[in-house]
Amino acid sequence: MTRPNHSTLPALLLCSIAACAADAQPPIPEGSGHIAALADDTTHPFFSSVSVADHDTVTLSALGDLWPSCWSDDDAVYYTNGDGNGFGAVLGEMVVSRVLGRPDDALDPLRGTAVAAGTEIGPAWNLGYTRKPTGMLCANGELFLAVQDLKALAFTDAPAATIVRSIDKGRTWSWDTRAPMFSNYVFTTIMFADFGKNNEHAPDGYAYAYGLDDNWSATYSTRMPQSKLYLARVPLGNIQNRTSWEFWTGFGKEGETTWSADIEQRAPVLEDTQRVYQTPLDKNLNHQNMYTLSQGGVVYNPALKRYIYSTWTMYTFELYEAPQPWGPWKHFHTKDFGVFPWTEQAAGGYGTPIPSKFISADGQTMWMHSSVWEAGVIHYQYSLRKVQVTPYVESQADNIKSPDALSTSERSATPLVRVARSGHAELIMDGVLNRQSEESWNGERKTEDYWGYTWPRSLHVNEVRYTTGKPDRRGGWFKNLTVQVRRGPDWVPVTGLEITPAYSADSNVLGNKTYTLTFEEAETDGVRIYGEPGGSDAFTNISELSVHYQ
Repeated sequence: MTRPNHSTLPALLLCSIAACAADAQPPIPEGSGHIAALADDTTHPFFSSVSVADHDTVTLSALGDLWPSCWSDDDAVYYTNGDGNGFGAVLGEMVVSRVLGRPDDALDPLRGTAVAAGTEIGPAWNLGYTRKPTGMLCANGELFLAVQDLKALAFTDAPAATIVRSIDKGRTWSWDTRAPMFSNYVFTTIMFADFGKNNEHAPDGYAYAYGLDDNWSATYSTRMPQSKLYLARVPLGNIQNRTSWEFWTGFGKEGETTWSADIEQRAPVLEDTQRVYQTPLDKNLNHQNMYTLSQGGVVYNPALKRYIYSTWTMYTFELYEAPQPWGPWKHFHTKDFGVFPWTEQAAGGYGTPIPSKFISADGQTMWMHSSVWEAGVIHYQYSLRKVQVTPYVESQADNIKSPDALSTSERSATPLVRVARSGHAELIMDGVLNRQSEESWNGERKTEDYWGYTWPRSLHVNEVRYTTGKPDRRGGWFKNLTVQVRRGPDWVPVTGLEITPAYSADSNVLGNKTYTLTFEEAETDGVRIYGEPGGSDAFTNISELSVHYQ
């Protein structure tokens, strides 16, 4: 997918946050529903289609944020939330909870119970800093939790972190009280790789942990660029022994992974210097020009044999994938919610782990956590939204000419949008003209905009019908308009493009009008209309988009 260039909590919530493997590939268990995708073919994206829900669809009455988790041998998912009371504990900085059930099972619904809270869970090492959970691991029937010091109220730096351990399913915790395991702002946001139930898909006897320096969030970091993600491993029996940790340093002469006990020798497994919201319409916007790496989570998807890193900025979700714990990591999706205020229909958030228990058997449906307090909505609780992916599978187009649209759910079309401000991207494929429209306004002076579809297989296409919304002086039209088709990872313009009636490419574009864009036949698994958005607010709008081969 093409990547966009892109208040405060009440006082009663203590220090609350506003936005607060070895060389062998893990084996695939029998009956996992593995998809035969082109795992490492760089000529194609690993996922042909990606969809992230515009808002949470599963919520429970559990106050708190962040929600790192792990799936234990008793089939429960153990969570730790920041600031709140979780599932009924005393209000505090952290609460550990035990959750049973699944988000999509009416016969086994989600329900939770708090098992520990407050200072009994973990330490804070520095005055003026608060405890925050960043990652959890369930292995050998035990629980491990990474706890960091985070600057109270400001959330701007994290100088220390340690790992705490529970051998009684979260009721009591222990740690070395003499000093933090990690200090001096180095590797202080720790996210354990989630290898499924009781660490069952781990490739060896190590725990793997990803780490960020300085701070938990690129949005709030003021000390240094938040652009590098590091990886460490430690034997499962020595997780709390700092001297047993090794850090990934790269590859040897034979292509083998190399590790060092010296943290100064480490190399990033992912470095992303891309910034989002570099040119907001409001020059005084509180959050802008943000790096993309923050505290979220890394989960192993066994059916797809893929690692997924889910992270966030103040206004976006960012997704990366890799075939091995050390990579190569590739960005594959941005979900852009726009600047505040948000609505119940379109709202992002922060702290974005994907629990391994809630990954479907075929790997194509996942559930992501996120929390939000400000932005016009309050979802400061246990909340999940659906993430759906379709792996790329090589295919040849075999559809014949027909008057029927290819852009329907029956044809497995997935809407592809730069931004859907109201959270209703599905409007572009409902087959109803001029009833409702969607727009791409997001508070950013965008230089590109698009509306389109992706499919899980290749199709013949030669026509797109674009029905506009109602443009105004602020925007709602393309300054230039073309059609692009996907060729592997790239989007390329079609040839022989003709637009009927003529598209004026300015504020005089006809509202609620269907423009037919015909072009030479192309074979592709993705089509979009593309161009620079017009108007003072740089956005486009749309009522319907249909794709044809006729």
